[in-house]
Amino acid sequence: MKNKKGYDLRMLAGIAITFVVLAIVLSFGATILDDLQDEQTSGDHDWNASDKGLESLEEFADWLPTLALIVVAAIIIGIIVRYFAFGGA
Repeated sequence: MKNKKGYDLRMLAGIAITFVVLAIVLSFGATILDDLQDEQTSGDHDWNASDKGLESLEEFADWLPTLALIVVAAIIIGIIVRYFAFGGA
């Protein structure tokens, strides 16, 4: 019997949890950097580092919806390919 490899709808739960955890980590990281930046003098190296960190987190967070769409599309394509490759089973 062939070993069926491919994507499964059960994978979506784990991927969804991963995205939730990633969003929470980004949120907490941004909050911590914002608090650190409030304690620094504007223009200092510490302030600049925390400012760049906040910009980086914001840029990465902006990509989360796109990443989620790509992952879901890959799973759907994988399911379709698996369906046609294994004759619907």
